[in-house]
Amino acid sequence: MYQPYPSTGKPVEPDRPPAPQSVLNAVKLMYVGAAVSTVSLIVSLASIGGTKDAIRKARPSLTATQVNQLNTFIIALAVVSGVIGVARANGQGKNWARILSTVLFGLATLDLFGVLSQPKTLLGLVFPVLIWLVGLGAVVLLWRGESTEFFKPRRMG
Repeated sequence: MYQPYPSTGKPVEPDRPPAPQSVLNAVKLMYVGAAVSTVSLIVSLASIGGTKDAIRKARPSLTATQVNQLNTFIIALAVVSGVIGVARANGQGKNWARILSTVLFGLATLDLFGVLSQPKTLLGLVFPVLIWLVGLGAVVLLWRGESTEFFKPRRMG
């Protein structure tokens, strides 16, 4: 009598070799970028000043400024969480993550142009430039030759 081999129901993927150093370094840079973004977020929230006090005084409705600040916080938190997930996927050789990382870096470049076109304090300029430089390093590493080889689809057999 034939008994099928137990399965989880997931398609079997061929073994992928360990990630090359360029991919490992790109993933580390993505984690650094997430950390810098988190620090930037904390500094931004700390410099807002009276917002926390205003919220604590518990007005039943939020002002437009409070809504904007909360919105910025939620977006930043989502971006940091997303970067961590994309970094992990890059470390696993998922080509979609490498492409998404490149697209996000393109958007970060456009955002940096916007930041540079506005009057800023030195602190307001340091974090966006630092995050952009980290992103540049990660994308360059993701598209190196040994990285490209790692991201190629594997064949069974």
